[in-house]
Amino acid sequence: MSDVTDTAVRKFLEHTDSEAASFFEACVHCGECAEACHFHLSTGDPKYTPTYKLRPMERAYKRDKAPFSSLKKMLGLAPKPVTEEELREWEELVYDSCNMCGRCTLVCPMGIDIAGTIRKMREGYAAAGLVPEGLQRSAEFVKKTTSPMGVTLKALKAQIAHQEKETGIKIEIDKKGADYMATFSSMEVMGYPEVLGAYAKLFKRAGLSWTISSVAYEATNVGVQIGSAPMAKEILERVVKAAEDLEVKAVISPECGHAYGAIRWAGPNMMGRQFKFEVVHIIELLDQLRREGKIPAGTKDGRRMTLHDPCQIVRRGGLLKEPRKLLDESCDDFIEMKGAGVTNFCCGGGGGVSANPRAEELKTKAFSRKVDQLNGVEDLEAVVVPCGNCRTVFEDGLDAYEMDLEVIGLSELVAATLDDSDEKQG
Repeated sequence: MSDVTDTAVRKFLEHTDSEAASFFEACVHCGECAEACHFHLSTGDPKYTPTYKLRPMERAYKRDKAPFSSLKKMLGLAPKPVTEEELREWEELVYDSCNMCGRCTLVCPMGIDIAGTIRKMREGYAAAGLVPEGLQRSAEFVKKTTSPMGVTLKALKAQIAHQEKETGIKIEIDKKGADYMATFSSMEVMGYPEVLGAYAKLFKRAGLSWTISSVAYEATNVGVQIGSAPMAKEILERVVKAAEDLEVKAVISPECGHAYGAIRWAGPNMMGRQFKFEVVHIIELLDQLRREGKIPAGTKDGRRMTLHDPCQIVRRGGLLKEPRKLLDESCDDFIEMKGAGVTNFCCGGGGGVSANPRAEELKTKAFSRKVDQLNGVEDLEAVVVPCGNCRTVFEDGLDAYEMDLEVIGLSELVAATLDDSDEKQG
């Protein structure tokens, strides 16, 4: 057994806890998960069946950790050892063809969390150095700048200055004692900086005290995407330390799918303790402020719009009703796409796939499922996509399929349709 294989298999076994073991034992190989996976549906290739992607980890478990595995080896009944060649062959399946979106679990008759198990399987791949070049590069950027895109504090300040000029509202950095500390994804900061201005406008109207940390402005957790628990914890610790040093009451998770799960659900477990602050998603906060009458809706956008449901926010994060209430109050002609809600298709770029250039062609094929959904809405003019990563995938995908639709962030839409009558009177 090579060093690569030995390292990967040891990590597989280490992360095959009771939950993962029960999944391996429970799977009846019915193939239902294949009919839920956009990679399988868009290509028709059986290798993209979700449970098939777990095969190396499952074999390692059944050979070395399953009940009676030692006896089975003695009798020659155990599965063959996993080889380095097989690990390298499966690397494309593990990283390129799984967004860890969790749609497959919805149809699994045994309730197997395939996405969560893929996350554990990636621990073995990351430890053995079997990680796509694009994700490796993102990890290197994180070590240098905290940002997977290499966004420096200087770049952030430049974007803040531009938005301050656009809105006429001051955006404070490192304000101790503020109620909220906002975090952003690199894609928002560089690709959609208007979100900074939207926050400023909405929070000023609501009378909120908020700030941005100079050392923990990045929400993206590459460690989760790659499958490196040590890196994931290190990245999380930056945000936790900054928030506790600034003594804020809450940290705002941005319109970014996996960032929400990384800090809200997995965060306390990674840290081994509860935070001294709350974690709130920006959609949750805007919904709360709207219900409290602090950011009243004004004139609605008249275009026909639909909503994309980011997997980690809606299906795995539970924020189903909030974005719809905000859209109903901000858009005059909001219509759901077929299959909307918790069963909605992933955009194809989550789980680190969009940071993996090698997966570009496959990602574009997977986006065909979204195209089918969008084509099902007549006279559609715009799609609201409350995730910075999903927005870039949508823009690339719509261009590839020659569709003319505007892609909008939810925070910007709420800010653009905010009732400013009181401000005008003032």
